Amino acid sequence: MRKPRFLAALMAASALTGGCSMAPRAGTPPVAPPPAAFKETGLWTPAMPADAAPRGAWWRILPDPVLDGLEQRIEKDSPRLAAALARYDQARALTRQARADLLPRVDASGRAMSARAMSPATGVHYEYDDYAVGGSALYEVDLWGRIRNQVSASQAEAQASEADLAGARLSLQAELADNYIQLRKLDAQLDLLRQTKTAYAAAVDLTTKRFAGGAANEADVTRARTQFKSVQSEMAQRSADRAILEHAIAALVGEQASGFAIAPVPVMLAPPQVPVSAPSMLLQRRPDVAAAARRAAGANAKIGVARAAFFPQVTLGASGGFETTAASLLTAGSSVWALGPVLAAMPIFDGGRRRAGVAYARAQFAEASANYRQATLNAFREVEDQLALVNRLAEASAQQSEAVVAAMRTNQLANIQYREGAVDYLQVVTAQAAELQAREDQLALESRRLIASIGLIRAMGGDWRGS
Repeated sequence: MRKPRFLAALMAASALTGGCSMAPRAGTPPVAPPPAAFKETGLWTPAMPADAAPRGAWWRILPDPVLDGLEQRIEKDSPRLAAALARYDQARALTRQARADLLPRVDASGRAMSARAMSPATGVHYEYDDYAVGGSALYEVDLWGRIRNQVSASQAEAQASEADLAGARLSLQAELADNYIQLRKLDAQLDLLRQTKTAYAAAVDLTTKRFAGGAANEADVTRARTQFKSVQSEMAQRSADRAILEHAIAALVGEQASGFAIAPVPVMLAPPQVPVSAPSMLLQRRPDVAAAARRAAGANAKIGVARAAFFPQVTLGASGGFETTAASLLTAGSSVWALGPVLAAMPIFDGGRRRAGVAYARAQFAEASANYRQATLNAFREVEDQLALVNRLAEASAQQSEAVVAAMRTNQLANIQYREGAVDYLQVVTAQAAELQAREDQLALESRRLIASIGLIRAMGGDWRGS
């Protein structure tokens, strides 16, 4: 009766000490308190989140069905997203592997063999058969929290991988939106260049006729032709840029560039007003901030694993079965069993190996904590950067629209004065170049505003509604 009593006492002690853990008290590393409000908000960026805005498919704030279709293809066909998902699955599998150590291990075994031996007393060799079948169970009593801290560290890493997956998804979505906006800017620019090419072709015709009639000199004709050819050259360059962007979008959605095409649409999307939530929401919303916090928690748990190495491991073992040399195996006389605890060797001196392990784990936690603090600082900075771009570019776009109107009027007046003989054609060339440049600058500003809006959504974690 002593063995069962001893086993019961050991199990009771294990239950009482099962709550011990060598890890420091869990907690998120301290960071600088978030500001009450972002300083770069303005008329173009509402300061409060819009409850009616879509939650998951943030790109639908831009009402473009082609962009919507492309964004949805990323989830199914993007190789980069598939790789991030595979990394998340690996982390989940490691968590299940670590959690398995919390349960007993049960094994079964069997043996059937013939052997030849010599009797020490007589010196005679003899042969015999050996049959055995049985099973065993081992269970490590987690007195010092080593296994539980390993599980906690694995769970934190899996949660960090989940945040990495969300970050990779958001990054791909934003990259696709950026490329698509630049593609549409090139469509609008090519349409502008086609209109300009038509106007310049008419100017070549006009100057040629005036030169033939003696009303203009040859320099007027060559200036008109120079502008006409320059526009043709720029159209070819912008067409090449568009092809490269189209190929980049094909790679993002997992399709061969050779069989992928996006029909041109020469109309720029209107820049949206992105609702901005409170700064404190970034700490919950940004995937990179969440991943950094989870990795800090996992590093904290690994300190407990390292500290548990200073204490012995206690394992409960039980085995039983049947073993005999006769033909009848499953009989009471053939039964064997063993039951009792196994105490690992108590570490006394190891040259500082365990202390170095604890120091290493603490240093890893310090690194993870610093990365978490840096992630929060980057989050606030990126939002402020994008807010500044959104608002300042909106102001610049309004001013540029007035510049376009003025340049168009200057071009009209120059052409009228040239036909009346009041100015030479150099004045017309200057006015035409100024109008084209002003209109291209306007397209570039509209594109930058759209990309800044996408950057702001990305900086806020892709979702501007509170959880």
